[in-house]
Amino acid sequence: MKKYTILLFPLLFTTLVLGHQLIKTSLKFTVRDTLGNLVEGASVRLYATLEDYQKEINPVNEEAITNAKGEVIIRELESKAYFVWVEKEEMNNMGLANQTDTLQAYRLNKLTIIIE
Repeated sequence: MKKYTILLFPLLFTTLVLGHQLIKTSLKFTVRDTLGNLVEGASVRLYATLEDYQKEINPVNEEAITNAKGEVIIRELESKAYFVWVEKEEMNNMGLANQTDTLQAYRLNKLTIIIE
């Protein structure tokens, strides 16, 4: 039994280390309208600071567009809170949720945004 434990430890350690290198901190958005319908084609932008968000300058990501399921994933982010701007035509998240919680590192974080 001791022999198996000694052999499994390096494998477990390697898996954990490589897992952190392979899985980047990401954020998956699901965008819905006020009726709960999924919104395809919504533009999603993240900002690192409140000032950048308010001025709509220096977005962290290129414009990301939601798919038919109302989803978009933004990858390779830092483990911090971000300000979010989502819009499609006349609908947006102004006055609604506009800041994420601090993202968990090396995970796919998930957030649903409502636009009106």
